[in-house]
Amino acid sequence: MKPTATQLSEKELSSFDGGIKLVAYKGISTREPISTFAQTRQYIVPLQQHIGAISQVLVAPGDKVLKGQMLAKPGDLVSAAIHSPVSGVVTDITQHDIPHISGLADQCVIIENDFNDEWVTRQPLGDQYNETSSHELRNVIRDAGIVGLGGATYPTSVKQTEINIKTLILNGVECEPYISCDDALMRERAQEILSGADIIGHIIKARECIIAIEDNKPEAIKAMQEAIDHDGTGFFQVQIIPTIYPSGGEKQLIKIITGEEVPKHRYPAELNVLCHNIATAYAIHRAIYFAEPLISRITTVTGHGVAQPQNIEVLIGTPISHCIERCGGYTDDSDELIMGGPMMGFSLNSDNLPIVKACNCLLVTAKTEHTSRDKHLPCIRCGKCVDVCPARLLPQQLYWYASSKNTDRLIEHNLFDCIECGCCAYVCPSDIPLVQYYRSAKTTIWQHDRERKFSDISRLRHEAHQQRIDKQKFEREEKLRKKREMLKNKNNDKDNKKDVIAEALARAQAKKNDRLKDNDTETD
Repeated sequence: MKPTATQLSEKELSSFDGGIKLVAYKGISTREPISTFAQTRQYIVPLQQHIGAISQVLVAPGDKVLKGQMLAKPGDLVSAAIHSPVSGVVTDITQHDIPHISGLADQCVIIENDFNDEWVTRQPLGDQYNETSSHELRNVIRDAGIVGLGGATYPTSVKQTEINIKTLILNGVECEPYISCDDALMRERAQEILSGADIIGHIIKARECIIAIEDNKPEAIKAMQEAIDHDGTGFFQVQIIPTIYPSGGEKQLIKIITGEEVPKHRYPAELNVLCHNIATAYAIHRAIYFAEPLISRITTVTGHGVAQPQNIEVLIGTPISHCIERCGGYTDDSDELIMGGPMMGFSLNSDNLPIVKACNCLLVTAKTEHTSRDKHLPCIRCGKCVDVCPARLLPQQLYWYASSKNTDRLIEHNLFDCIECGCCAYVCPSDIPLVQYYRSAKTTIWQHDRERKFSDISRLRHEAHQQRIDKQKFEREEKLRKKREMLKNKNNDKDNKKDVIAEALARAQAKKNDRLKDNDTETD
């Protein structure tokens, strides 16, 4: 008999180090079903919405584009395609502010919507995917521009290159306290999620699929279990996970379910496991059954600073300001606009920014919730940050080295193992923004590495240039030396000829003298 969700919740699970219990506010955005809203006049589509190389643009200002048309192709192996969310005209390709932690602008395609909603020609695979090779399916997913929609945005096709993976884990944990887009997706579109997971399973030749859901999402658990019961293949099972932040982290989730740890600098595939987000599986279903590239996503617009918190299905490139308006606008008490959750998200300076593939949540806080000090207090060495760190790091030491810009010691203390979950900053009694220090230190180290690489390249180019100059100089000197030797040899030859001639003349003169002497003798 197939186990029920209740039975699965009693299955013995492992745990990870650290973590914290957070007060959840998911209910304020799940009161209503996922909604859509009318298209806007202009769409701003960034070319860098993923980890890896920036996409290579295929259109130019003035071009007419169709909905779903590829605007930019993948720039490298680790890259993703970008598509038009609407039909219309490309008005510009220029630098524009984007929602990124750096706060910097990036290259974007600006599209003027013609409101005809005219799609590019599509040829969906449908059920034929069962007869399609893994390689061909990965190419379909790559061309559809699908990336990890849990926030990491790693190109999905690249993640699926390993085959014969035993276990596929669908991550529906969603441990941030405000985000509920995956919860809503599981409640309303469970069958499509299973369809996408089945396609992934076909690609990687998985033998089982575990759908991990936190125990604070009973409606999602019920919906997914009903879809599994209707499927009846035995490939899927729901696994209920205790609500402990950050159980939604890939390594933490794998540890909870399998009891094994992903080795440092290694990949889950080495444990015979592949982990994908719920929304990513849904996007794959849309790509295979409707030939629909990733041009929209479910985004949670929430917080006590927005009038009507809810989950909306929004086209990529839609201005954030339109999303806020769709949700009733800001309240009088609104304070900070954050992309992502309160733990791992980052503040946005403006809402004149586009929705991107990574945008799973727009959180608007209220002024009454702002309890942190304008200036943090000194570290009191309480050690609470160490207790809650899921990566087994020493946050206090990292803070000291980050604040003193001691990059060598930061690397020695494994700064890049930090997953930036924010647990340390959450429990800090001195309100030290620890994650900000770590992010800044990482950026500095990356910048130094880039500068060092550029410096090394410049040095190698200079050395190569100097070698060419030295070689040319040597060749010129060698040529001159040979020329001088030839001239010297010629002069020597001339001298030798003169000597020979002189000797010959001397002999001739001697003979002449001898003849004259003989003639004189005969006369006598």
